[in-house]
Amino acid sequence: MRVFVTGASGWIGSAAVDELLAAGHEVVGLARSDASAASLDAKGARVHRGDLDDLDSIREGAAAADAVLHLANKHDFDNPAVSSLAERNAVRTIGDVLTGSGRPFLVASGVAGAAQGRLLTEDDRSPFHGLESPRGGSENLALEYVDHGVHTVVLRFAPTVHGAGDYGFIAALVAIAREHGVAGYVGDGANRWPAVHRSDAARVTRLGLEKAPAGTLLHAVGEEGVATREIAEAIGRGLDVPVTSIEPQDAQKHFGWIGRFFALDVATSSARTQELLSWTPTGPTLLQDLDSGSYFRA
Repeated sequence: MRVFVTGASGWIGSAAVDELLAAGHEVVGLARSDASAASLDAKGARVHRGDLDDLDSIREGAAAADAVLHLANKHDFDNPAVSSLAERNAVRTIGDVLTGSGRPFLVASGVAGAAQGRLLTEDDRSPFHGLESPRGGSENLALEYVDHGVHTVVLRFAPTVHGAGDYGFIAALVAIAREHGVAGYVGDGANRWPAVHRSDAARVTRLGLEKAPAGTLLHAVGEEGVATREIAEAIGRGLDVPVTSIEPQDAQKHFGWIGRFFALDVATSSARTQELLSWTPTGPTLLQDLDSGSYFRA
C-alpha cells in the first residue's frame, strides 16, 4: 500500500514510518526541511516536500496515495489557535481529496480531555467540535467523512509516548524538575496519566491501517494510567532531587504550559483496541523507561 504520511519525521511518525516500511508498505513522507527529507530518504521512504500550512502539497500527496496517515501537528501550546486552525485545515483538505474513494484516512488524536475521573474507553466520543476546541475538533471532523466514502480511523495516543530520545511531555517534566531542583506533582498525585512506548504506538498505527474498520476509534495506550506522583518520584530518583506536591492553584506557575495537562486524571483503556488488532503492548513501561536513565543523560 502506498501511504502518504504527514509528520513522517516526528517522534511518533518516524517510528511509524519504520514500522510501515518493515511491513512492506511504500511510504511517502511529508518533509518540511532538508534534514527531514534526508532522514526519510535514508530509510527508503519517498520524500514529498511541504508542511502543514502548504495545503496544495498535502492535497497532492493525498491524491496520489492509497492511504493517508496524518500525524503532523504544530503543538504550539503558546498559540493553540494557530495549531487548531492548521490541524482543521489539513484534515478537511485530506478528507475532501479522499471523499468517495473508500481509501483509509488515519488521523492522530489524543485522550486528554475526552473524559476525566473515570476509565475512558473506545466507546467515548470526543466532546470537541469546531475550530475553537482543542485540535480544532479535528477528530470529529475526520469522522464526518465516513458518511462521504472515506475509511476514517482515529488514532488516540496516550499523552505520554515514551522511549529513548523522547522530547515530549516527560522530557519537559524532567527539564522543569532540573530547573526548580524538585520533582513536582499536583495535589496528592493520585491523578493518572496513560502511557505507551513508542514502539507499541508505531505498531498500533500500522495495524490500524491494515485492520481497523471505518469509523473505528483506536487507543494507542499501553498502560491505563500511571499515578503522577509515581512519575515525579521516578524523576526525583533520576535527578537525585526532592519530590514535592504542588498546590493545584500553583501548578501553572510551577510547570508552565504543561501544568494544565499534568493535573488531569485521564485513565484510559485499550482493551478493545488490543482485541480488535490482536495487539499486546510489549515495550518497557513508563517507569522502566525513566529508571533506565535515558531521560537524564545530558
